[in-house]
Amino acid sequence: MTLRHLKIFVTVCETGSATAAGDKLHIAQPSISLAISELENYYGIKLFDRIAKRLHITEAGKNFLQYATHIVGLFEDMEKEIKNFDAIGIIRIGASITIGNYLLPAYISQFKKTHPQIDIKVIIDNSEKIQQYILSNRIDIGLIEGAVHSSYIKFHKFRDDELVMICGNNHPFAKKAIEITKLKSESFILRETGSAGREIFDSIMTSHGIEIEPAWESISTQAIVRAVQANLGISVLPYLLVKDSLERKEISQFHIKGIGFLRSFSVIYHKNKFLTESAKDFITLCK
Repeated sequence: MTLRHLKIFVTVCETGSATAAGDKLHIAQPSISLAISELENYYGIKLFDRIAKRLHITEAGKNFLQYATHIVGLFEDMEKEIKNFDAIGIIRIGASITIGNYLLPAYISQFKKTHPQIDIKVIIDNSEKIQQYILSNRIDIGLIEGAVHSSYIKFHKFRDDELVMICGNNHPFAKKAIEITKLKSESFILRETGSAGREIFDSIMTSHGIEIEPAWESISTQAIVRAVQANLGISVLPYLLVKDSLERKEISQFHIKGIGFLRSFSVIYHKNKFLTESAKDFITLCK
């Protein structure tokens, strides 16, 4: 098997069809199909189910994709490393919304002082998406909140953080400590499913037998804070994201007796990822 076979397979997975992969790689569609068949015959596995003239990746194919993606990526990284000796290049970084807003700018500013020649590309999204981008080799390094969900991802915790409960200043919970059962009758305004904070909150509520069905869901912290300020519901958000609003007394914090929402920030990368020296330097900076 050759690198060409792996690149064709990865491109078919990315584009969803042999025809689209052929267009992207400037290779005839029959040659694409032949390469996939040769891979399946060589390894003795089925990479795709062919149903209604469409390709559906199998579980074996998904496992194979993890290796193929990073073998192809490793080759591209090797060419970049050998040609440029790490003097120039790009580091692709993904960060969760909290980290991207409050920590990443300072990390990048500090990094640029010692690596002015390195171009940094940044994606800000929720922690689940950042992990997906690591697995698909869309980014080199991720900075996330909460738990890592894949055995293919290596991580190093670098900072602790806390989620806080917030409400309007005139809400009965404002600045009080309440029993957890009192949450059952409240309207909640929460971050979207996939955000690390939402995952932690839902997990703790479920462990106490409380099902929360949010009235609002939003990827915008600002929208959530404004809705809470208008007494449309209560929420739970990272302290870093609501610190300024609390200090300006736009909203109030309250506590749940016996419950804490602690979590960790982690720097992550794929276990098969070749890291340049500059990428290692950035990871060290975050620890």
